[in-house]
Amino acid sequence: MQATAFTYDPETRSGSVLLDDGTPVEFGAEAFDVGGLRLLRPGQRVRIEVEPGTSGAGARITLVTLQTF
Repeated sequence: MQATAFTYDPETRSGSVLLDDGTPVEFGAEAFDVGGLRLLRPGQRVRIEVEPGTSGAGARITLVTLQTF
């Protein structure tokens, strides 16, 4: 699934993304660390993975990484 980075705190390595419908979804340090990123800037397109069966505001993001084409 794709999203847009919305917020990111480098101290906690957590933040939030905006889904394409504008829904904000938060992610924790675990999801950020799995993606292998060192920094995330608001506005970057990212690829996220969520727990199976979840979507929207109740989603639990398990991975955040840069979107590659």
